Amino acid sequence: MGLTFIIATGTDIGKTYITCLLIKTAAKMGISVRGVKPVISGFDENKINESDTGNILEAMGLSLTMDNVCAISPWRFSAALSPDMAASRESATIQLLPLIDFCNKQASDTPTLVEGVGGVMVPLNEKDTTLDWQAALNAKCILITGSYLGTLSHTMTALKALEQRGIKPTAIIINSSETAPVPEQETADTLGRFVTDIPIYIVARNAEDLPEELVLTL
Repeated sequence: MGLTFIIATGTDIGKTYITCLLIKTAAKMGISVRGVKPVISGFDENKINESDTGNILEAMGLSLTMDNVCAISPWRFSAALSPDMAASRESATIQLLPLIDFCNKQASDTPTLVEGVGGVMVPLNEKDTTLDWQAALNAKCILITGSYLGTLSHTMTALKALEQRGIKPTAIIINSSETAPVPEQETADTLGRFVTDIPIYIVARNAEDLPEELVLTL
């Protein structure tokens, strides 16, 4: 139990989709799992239902109120840009220590998913990245990747960056991309030749749940 950091090889890979699926699958198993998305860009409080934060709240069965939004997404910015750029447009700065403190306060007997923002090393401010954020947490890690052309290099590069900071994902999830050059299983088999010590899962588009053993690792 504790914290599990949900990170991806890039943006729009499916972090929120997988976060919500983990919460919903756990609920079907009779297990309570929480989700937070501390930093979100491209947020419009008039369209909470269209936001990643709103999706996570719905997965947890919580109402889409700004109070609930603030509770799981304290750092919100309207520009759909990298966090550092989005924050600068509002004359703000995302400080790493308060971000880490917020995440650590989420740790409890209830497994909690901390959804990152962007890819493995997107900038948070002038000197820190999401990798610095994750490395500072005593958290497990699940890496989300896609099945698009180029995903193999992106995935192995992300794994190398994580390894250099002492982070080993408990699982890699290949989230089926809208377009893919080969079947997802072929991508998984190829990746598996290079990554032999981390379980690799394939999640089809519009999946309704995830393997139970994945939930039990949280």
